[in-house]
Amino acid sequence: MSDLNNYQSEGNVFERDWSAYYNAVVGRPPRETLVEALAGFDSESLNQHQTPVPHSRFAVDLGCGEGRDTVELLRGGWRVLAIDGEAEAIARLLERPDINRQLLETRVALFQDVVLPESVDLVNASFSLPFCPPKFFPSLWEKIISSLRSGGRFCGQLFGNRDSWAIYTSMNHHTTQQVEILLQPFEIEMLQEEDHPGKTAIGEEKHWHIFHIVARKK
Repeated sequence: MSDLNNYQSEGNVFERDWSAYYNAVVGRPPRETLVEALAGFDSESLNQHQTPVPHSRFAVDLGCGEGRDTVELLRGGWRVLAIDGEAEAIARLLERPDINRQLLETRVALFQDVVLPESVDLVNASFSLPFCPPKFFPSLWEKIISSLRSGGRFCGQLFGNRDSWAIYTSMNHHTTQQVEILLQPFEIEMLQEEDHPGKTAIGEEKHWHIFHIVARKK
């Protein structure tokens, strides 16, 4: 299969060969946005207790994929609810040898059907939210904000309006101003913008316009 056949734009609906994507990212480290968010929690623990203390923090990994971020959270002793719309993603996650099943709950759910728990410490959404259909994105974002406790964090990515996938009406993209409005309920700890040509994980040529976000709920 050629790279160009890995997605198509019939009716401007984005269709991904998720199996090819999962295969391409096997063994990759956790996303930098997650690492940054975890460092924020660790810093707070140090400030309060001088030394890191065991915790029972709770994270939702929204659009967990094959689990590169879920595994990092579990490794740090977090309880994790891992959610993905693709059953294959959850199956691959559960097949990993490096997961702590006692701390892990999984769920297959589309973005429009997601139900999030209350008083969550962290919602991680690495490169997943742009795949929420635009008409469902506002309610999904409100669910994320509502689920987080005060002082909880969101980390993840949103795609900008200059991204080459902005042609797909099944995906959501945002301007810088729109992202800033979305983040008003938060203290922004990281907001980095990428806007350049590049390639996808499976080798497709693509113009990336991405916002990398770590934000702490007020």
